[in-house]
This record gives sequence, structure tokens and C-alpha cells, in this order.
Amino acid sequence: MLHIDHNSQKPIYQQIYEQMKQDIVIGNLPIGMRLTSTRALARELQIGRNTVENAYAQLVLEGYITSVASSGYVVNNLQFNLNQRTRGRVTTSEAGGVAVNREMANIRYNFQYGSLDAASFPDKLWRKYLAEVLDGPEAQEIHGDADVKGDLALRNQLMEYLYHSRGVNCQPEQIVICSGTQAALEMMIKIFPYGKKKVAMEEPCYNGASVIFRSNGFEILPIPVCEDGIELNELATSSARMVHIAPSHQFPMGSVMPIHKRIEILNWAQQHDNIIIEDDYDSEFRYNGRPIPALQSIDQYERVVYIGTFSKALSPGLRMAYMILPTWLLPAYQERFTGYQCTVPLLEQKILARFMEEGHWEKHVRKICLSQKKKHDILIYAIKQTMGNKVRIYGHQAGLHILLEFLDGQQEDDLVRQALEYKIKVCPVSPFWLNKQGYRNHALILGYGMMPERDIPRAVEMLSRAWFG
Repeated sequence: MLHIDHNSQKPIYQQIYEQMKQDIVIGNLPIGMRLTSTRALARELQIGRNTVENAYAQLVLEGYITSVASSGYVVNNLQFNLNQRTRGRVTTSEAGGVAVNREMANIRYNFQYGSLDAASFPDKLWRKYLAEVLDGPEAQEIHGDADVKGDLALRNQLMEYLYHSRGVNCQPEQIVICSGTQAALEMMIKIFPYGKKKVAMEEPCYNGASVIFRSNGFEILPIPVCEDGIELNELATSSARMVHIAPSHQFPMGSVMPIHKRIEILNWAQQHDNIIIEDDYDSEFRYNGRPIPALQSIDQYERVVYIGTFSKALSPGLRMAYMILPTWLLPAYQERFTGYQCTVPLLEQKILARFMEEGHWEKHVRKICLSQKKKHDILIYAIKQTMGNKVRIYGHQAGLHILLEFLDGQQEDDLVRQALEYKIKVCPVSPFWLNKQGYRNHALILGYGMMPERDIPRAVEMLSRAWFG
């Protein structure tokens, strides 16, 4: 039974999310259980349906539940034994890695990928626009239901920004604001127009995407990644109707797809009436030359579904991404999502729209890129100085991480353990491989977005000592 405290400063959707998450972890909501529909739960709790949908959306994003066609939401099978959990307070380790676990309390240097130092967030400007929205004529709007595609002002700003920064061609009605990349993929899957549910994915790939495809009944076809992106010959001979790629900075390998391969994959999609999902997750961070235009920018056939995020340059905690649909998919989207509300809080959308409208987003991106380039250069230099020809660096032209290959064949598990002995967190690559048998387990990911610049040389020196003596 959910208890809602209307006097709490904690948002109601967050209260629902936290209580349901705890019930899933300790087994009160068993695997496979169908949850109460958003409409029925909203009626039972006497709150807005949008509030319940926000809570469910967060549970979907974190993998606790799955949206199943014609069945609503069901509880997922988590990767730990629920029966061994006590029925007391849920600790961070019991939350399946959602929060920082106990081990992290002893970490001195954290090379976690995909996040920025909290100090990089524009707090003062965010508070300024928060106050302006709450005190201005838009204040009444934030208490109502948002357009399912998101705030129009934000979509207009995105259209302009993406055209100038990534060459993306679209209109505001093609843009859908989503609560994260996984939420965007969930939406795309719901309007997938073909009967054969087969998707090709890069090998290795972003595992947050593969989880979504699997949970929605897709057969995943792993396609190897070369130094210049996905292997097109294997893709061409596959039976995939859709492919998920990151052509401008592949994760985790860091490869960049050149123009001739971009044209080839667009031709493949056009000739076979297939769909390309372009995940442009950290396109802002390019350190040599200008950012490469998006694949969508040269798509004459409207085969590309473009997905981007504010998480990398602003904050993962913001939970805001966007999807740009080809015009031919808009009728299916409209039919499928009529009656839905946007899962991103309207207040945050309006703050971000103002932030962009007054030119602060582009200034912020430039500032972040400069600071990350400094960290990137210091990291590369430190590795070359301390590890020399014992390692090979991949993916160092862009992004917020590098991939480090160990040429003497050290094993991933040993490398992670040795780093932890020096109180340093590094990230394994194995979780991103679909076919574990084909994985060469002598590489690691070093993210530097969260690392203070001054700590990088010392951290790398200690890693070299941990790994090479």
C-alpha cells in the first residue's frame, strides 16, 4: 500500500517511485507481477495521472519494471537474489547498483564514465530561471498537463540549436522530449512499423539500449565494430529491420564513421525500407577539429530516428533527452500516444528553454568542452608518460572517456581489482558486449568527466603502479 505525504517537500512522483522500488527490491512486488495501471493508481491516490506516469517512467528507466504492449507495466527479474534480502531498510548495495554502493565510500579517485563534476552545473543561472518561471505568466502552465511531445518553446530552441551545431534538419513537431535515452527508445519501439522485430546493434554497444530492446521482445543481432564504425558487410547480410548506432562517437570503442560509410548505411536503409536509430549521446565533446555533422543531416530518405541528450553536457540527474522522428512516423506516433502526457516535468523544460533562448546553453557547452579538453589532454599525457607502450588508447578524439587496451593481455577482472586496492575506480568493458564469448577481456574504460583536473596525474601514476609495479 502506497503512502503519500502531501506535506512532504519530496515530490509525489518521487515518493511513489521510491516506495515501489523498495517493494520490488525486497520482493513485495514479485517478478512478473502486473502493476496497477497509471489511470487506476492515480484515481486510487487521488492525484494526477501524469504524476504516476512520471514515477513509472523512472522505474522503467532504471530497469525495475517494463512496459509491455496490451499488459501495462510488469516487474522485471533483477540480477540479484531477492530472497536473501532483509525486510528492513534498503541499503544502497541492495538497490542493485542504482545508488553508490558501500565500496564507493572508500574510493579516492573515480574514473566513472558518463558524468560531469557537479561543480560544472550552472546553479546560479538555473535558480534565476527557476524564479522567473515560477513568478511569471508561465507559472500556471506548470500545474497542468504538458503536450506529449514536450514544451513547444524548448522544441523550437532545440530545432535551432541542432541545425547550427549538428546540421539536423527538422521541425518542432518532429521533436519529442523524453525522460532519458531509454525512454526515447521505449517510445520508438511502440511505433515500430514492421512485424519482424529484429534490431542490429554495434558489438560492443551501449547496454542501456540492448536492455530496452530485449525487454520489448526484439531479437538482437550483434554486428562487429571496426575502427571506422559498424561493419557494413555484416549488416547488409543480416535480417535486421532496424539498426542502433552511434556514428559520431561509438560507445565504448570511440570509433567515428566516415562519410562514405554514412552514405552506405543510408542507402542500405533506403533500399530495404529499414530504420536507423542514431544515438548522438555526447556529440558536443570533440577535441580535434569541428564536431562531425549528424548522420540525420545527410539523410535524404528520412530513414533516421535521431536521439540526443542533455545528460552529458548538463546533468544526468536532469533526465532529459530528445528524439527526432521522420515525418512519415508522425501519424503512428500521434495515434499511439494520444492521451499520454510528457514524462519530463514541465518546469524543468521551461527553465531549459529560457536557458537556451538567452544563449547560455551554447556558452555552457563551450565552457564544458574547454574544461573537458584540458582533462582529456592531461589524462592522455599522463598515461603516455607512465605506461608508455604497455597500453593502447582508443576513442580519445571525443567524448568523456577513453578505452585503454593492455598489450600484455592482463585480464579485466584483475585490472579492476588491482585498481580498487589503490582506492581507484575504473570501469570494465565486458558489460557492453552482447556475445561474451567473442570478448577480449584486456581493456578498461577510464572516464574523466567527474575527475578534478588536479587529481588526474596522481591517479594515473597510482594506476601505473597498481598494474605494472
